[in-house]
Amino acid sequence: MSKAKILLIEDDPLQAKHVRTVLESAGHEVVLAETGAAGFRLARTERVGLILLDVVLPDFSGQQVCQWMKRDETTASIPIIMLTAKSSIEDKVAGLQMGADDYLPKPFNEQELLARIQAGLRTKTLQDQLRGKNDQLENLLRDVEQKAITDALTGLFNRRHFNELLDREFSRAKRFNDPLACLMLDIDNFKSINDTYGHPTGDSVLSEVATILKQTLRLIEVAARYGGEEFVLLLPKTKPREAGKPATRIIESVATHHFKGLPPDKVVTVSIGISGLPDPLIAMKENLIQCADFALYRAKRGGKNRFEISTGSELEKNPI
Repeated sequence: MSKAKILLIEDDPLQAKHVRTVLESAGHEVVLAETGAAGFRLARTERVGLILLDVVLPDFSGQQVCQWMKRDETTASIPIIMLTAKSSIEDKVAGLQMGADDYLPKPFNEQELLARIQAGLRTKTLQDQLRGKNDQLENLLRDVEQKAITDALTGLFNRRHFNELLDREFSRAKRFNDPLACLMLDIDNFKSINDTYGHPTGDSVLSEVATILKQTLRLIEVAARYGGEEFVLLLPKTKPREAGKPATRIIESVATHHFKGLPPDKVVTVSIGISGLPDPLIAMKENLIQCADFALYRAKRGGKNRFEISTGSELEKNPI
């Protein structure tokens, strides 16, 4: 027989003493409340396993108290057995409609009372186990969903999820004529880092650059690993030329950062290409990415460790 802390809400001293004796003899711990309000407070603070609730109380009816408990998040899962001298079908139905799990008329047989308590506790145990398994399943599903949209190495969004975000942000910016900046970022001479210091060190550099991006961006801004040593950023509510400031911060932060596994005097740099809206010649989200690529190429060709800005006019020279 499982033991539990049981809340007894009963205003009759003799009845309360009798029930307490029966419960404690069976090994249960008893918490007593003499009013409905006091019982409700204890149910929310005492972490009880089951409630024995008298229907007739000096302040509120047992049905009212039962209804409060079933509506309160902290007490809703506690099984409630209602006790009453009233034995009409109407009284039983009223109690069960308010959420009571069982109904026992007075005077009751002590063995029947204990049996019903055990049944209530078994049900609660099964419900708690099911709830725990459901929580585990929900956590597992959230973990799977998070992994599905995240790049495992850097912790940033992956390219597939970025494309979904780009579709949403591009459509919103076009619809409301809001500015939107797109930054393509590439680590300069990354192949030489891998070749000279090894791929584990190269992976560490990628991860640390990703951390710098996370620290630089605002909450509404998005960073993703686009592929290899290339990253992409979306800055809502930001015009392309305004994006030069965060681009400069990123460039300076990377250039002054000491990367693990590299010599202290080894400087890592990045180049950035910027495009954005409003731009009448950028009609599709693919245009936004291509223009940022054009700008990135010019930044590389212009000496690296810098940013360049592209407009939709370059699409006429380099159509998709």
